[in-house]
Amino acid sequence: MKLDKEGYLDKDVVSLARGFLGKVLCTNIHGDYCSGIITETEAYAGITDRASHAWGDRRTERTAPLYRDGGIAYVYLIYGMYSLFNIVTAPAGTPHAILVRAIRPLEGVDLMMQRRKSKKIRGLSDGPGKLTIAMGIHYSDTGEDLCGSKIWIENRGTKVDAAKILVGPRVGIDYAGKDALLPYRFRLSDVDD
Repeated sequence: MKLDKEGYLDKDVVSLARGFLGKVLCTNIHGDYCSGIITETEAYAGITDRASHAWGDRRTERTAPLYRDGGIAYVYLIYGMYSLFNIVTAPAGTPHAILVRAIRPLEGVDLMMQRRKSKKIRGLSDGPGKLTIAMGIHYSDTGEDLCGSKIWIENRGTKVDAAKILVGPRVGIDYAGKDALLPYRFRLSDVDD
């Protein structure tokens, strides 16, 4: 079942980031459908989080989607070549987001392999840049409604064992000082991506 708008509006971004584990990310790009189970996420707590693009209430054209109602995509370009997909959460004005770092491919695997120019499923979508390529998500998709028909998230009733969730600091954010150490990264320990 596709998540509705209410599923994105909780202000507790850390709890939501954990809760998105086991949900299914789906795309329908130009009629090509793909899906994968979300296996790794990171929470970004907006204005008070030095790792967030909205830290200190930075409002730019790039960060504008973060300030909208939750349930939209925030996709940005990193290193001039990789699009990173984030889920905007919380009500408008609270710029929280969840970076989806990895998925386990479910449907459309052949297409994902073609997009990634890979002959192997292992490692196909075990990083944020890899998964966006595999799923066909591009930085031009920023602002896309996650209740629409291009990119969405489904709850298919997958039960996630809390004991199998690894919690730790986020990756690649040393610039964030003490906030780099916050336990805002969540991974399923028993996933073979």
